[in-house]
Amino acid sequence: MTNFTELDEHFMQRAFELAETAKEKGEVPVGAVLVKDDGIIAEGFNQPILSNDPTAHAEIMAIREAGKVLENYRLVDTTLYVTLEPCAMCAMALVHARVSRVIYATEDPRTGAGGSVLNILDNQSFNHRCDVVSGLLKEQCSTQLKTFFKAKRNK
Repeated sequence: MTNFTELDEHFMQRAFELAETAKEKGEVPVGAVLVKDDGIIAEGFNQPILSNDPTAHAEIMAIREAGKVLENYRLVDTTLYVTLEPCAMCAMALVHARVSRVIYATEDPRTGAGGSVLNILDNQSFNHRCDVVSGLLKEQCSTQLKTFFKAKRNK
């Protein structure tokens, strides 16, 4: 079992709040926070429907913002906190951006690319690998997603 710090919990709680924002806007509730030197440098939430952009996942939105903030396309020595395991698109973007560490709350049993279905984040074939940890606020984030999809099915 991984020991998470209070700071880890703080950042994941912020990602959860961003997922709530996505949910309120009718998007799948996923939020992401990118941290460097114990401070948030970028945030994102799912918004492909709002933006008519299939790449507008929470992780991608945070990566885009962080690149502008750091004025660099390499996000070395950063940690991404995200409420759902990244998909293949997001995982590869994290690898290309050189994000050091990815902490996700709950697995995605259909399209997860952080170790559950695929393992893009820690693949020996690539020239960069992210340290991956999961399970932080797992129940809270999993319930958020399940409640969202149950409500969608019942409409």
